[in-house]
Amino acid sequence: MAFQHLDYYAIDELLTDEERLVRQTVADFVDAEVLPIIEQHAREGTFPMHLVEKIGELGLFGITLPNEYGCAGLNNICYGLAMQELERGDSGVRSFASVQSSLVMYPIYTYGSEEQRQRWLPRLAKGQAIGCFGLTEPDYGSNPGAMVTTAKRIDGGFLLNGAKMWITNGTLADVAVVWAKLDGVVRGFLVEKGMKGFTAPEMKGKHSLRASVTSELVFQDVELPESSILPGVEGLRGPLSCLTQARYGIAWGVVGSAMASYDSTLNYAKSRVTFGQPIAARQLIQDKLAYMLTEITKAQLLNWRLGKIKDAGTLRPQQVSLAKRNNCEIALNIARIAREIHGANGILDEYPIMRHAANLESVKTYEGTHEMHTLILGQDITGFQAFG
Repeated sequence: MAFQHLDYYAIDELLTDEERLVRQTVADFVDAEVLPIIEQHAREGTFPMHLVEKIGELGLFGITLPNEYGCAGLNNICYGLAMQELERGDSGVRSFASVQSSLVMYPIYTYGSEEQRQRWLPRLAKGQAIGCFGLTEPDYGSNPGAMVTTAKRIDGGFLLNGAKMWITNGTLADVAVVWAKLDGVVRGFLVEKGMKGFTAPEMKGKHSLRASVTSELVFQDVELPESSILPGVEGLRGPLSCLTQARYGIAWGVVGSAMASYDSTLNYAKSRVTFGQPIAARQLIQDKLAYMLTEITKAQLLNWRLGKIKDAGTLRPQQVSLAKRNNCEIALNIARIAREIHGANGILDEYPIMRHAANLESVKTYEGTHEMHTLILGQDITGFQAFG
């Protein structure tokens, strides 16, 4: 049965014609190009590389960046809706687009030199080049300020040493935005594939985000030219601002995953007959469906308002933390409830439920765990810092 978008509060009426067109265009792409092949890729643990340039042709990479760099120049509602639809297909596909857009193109545009922008942004926008973002380390995730990756000044540039972990697209990337300490201060560097001493082995054995490439980045005396440094930012403000962009896209994306789980569950409950009638007629099932409906609708409203605040230029990172924290939690809860309602069928890849549930275990953790976003909000509302 064809997917039906959930719009219980007529949120479509709040969208512009352009925003609705973006959502429908990406939805059609997901239905035609992603859903028919994604279960096989998840089963085999491979990323559907043939989708990259197609996503680029749709203008989804760096969708909010200016036209002069080959980008679409659209608003943040459009960006969010695009991420929602991509994650309705699979979190791995959305993660690819999020990293390319928010964690690679955004810092190059915001903090890079004009030469860096001209060199990388048009190719990244078309999907002709792939990027990754190196911040998390084997021993430092939630506390990135303790990173041990270092850059040292040498004649003509820098010498980079260290390692990064859990890097989406790392093995595929033509360019890595890497954060390292230079004279004790966090700085960003563009590290290119093929540089001597730079390797990016793929991490295997994942039970989550299987249709996504996750890698280590290893730097052993990598010599970088002076032109590799991002000149426009110093300190943790740089990488944290990138994470705010990515978290915004995640808040939208997981709603797509939740809607896929809800849609499959509603259809299944109407068709699965026990004791002479569909299970959708049972009170307990209706209670679970009502919970799904309510939480998805609340998350949709959160996202729409967050997008309007972001477009107005008044967004605070803590507001993104609220949406990322809430929406990831409810999406994972909905996927788990969906599995219960599907019964034993819920573990089969005939249905998308277990794939979404497994993916969301990672999405709830990356770009700030649920607990870290809780403490971000706690500090914001009380004035007391409770980290550590």
